[in-house]
Amino acid sequence: MTSPGMPTTRRRVTFTGYVQGVGFRYTATSLARDYPVVGYVKNLTDGRVELLVEGTVEVVEAFLDDVAAAFADNITGTSSETVPTDSQAAGAVEKLTRFAIRS
Repeated sequence: MTSPGMPTTRRRVTFTGYVQGVGFRYTATSLARDYPVVGYVKNLTDGRVELLVEGTVEVVEAFLDDVAAAFADNITGTSSETVPTDSQAAGAVEKLTRFAIRS
């Protein structure tokens, strides 16, 4: 999804609050269509939502800002970490080809 030679980042963000049963996954997937990103969004059993996104740093930040803005009234906290992309990892890392909802 990114141009060859462009540095990419992969971020895992967990959202807490009233984030399940409110269209969070559907909206995140819809927003992802406007960005050259790949990844997934899924509900966690403890009531949080996990989102993994990969793209250029600027695009990932803009996408995450849009997701946060769409659910500003629902999100009470976030946790974020940068994780290796397939080009950065020494071991096996999942190859992402699109942005989708996971169960």
